[in-house]
Amino acid sequence: MSHKTNVATSLAIAAALTSALATAAATTAANAQTKEKCFGISLKGQNDCAAGPGTTCAGTSKVDYQGNAWKLVNTGTCVTTQTPFGPGSLTAIKRPA
Repeated sequence: MSHKTNVATSLAIAAALTSALATAAATTAANAQTKEKCFGISLKGQNDCAAGPGTTCAGTSKVDYQGNAWKLVNTGTCVTTQTPFGPGSLTAIKRPA
């Protein structure tokens, strides 16, 4: 193989990799736009994050439907998600501990 062939092959591989990475980034961004945080709907230990004082993050909620713990849901479905304590909320809510 000549030097020109090696350079052309390397450029083609770099272009394909760049294209694949750009597609992956666009897909991730699109998925993020179709999700929203919904507070008060997760079961104990099944929250995605923000489980309040004394907890660290994902999977650390202490009770079912904890009002300051959230889970990602499809955009527009949070406030229609029903729990024994009422619907989910787009902001932290008071719930029995």
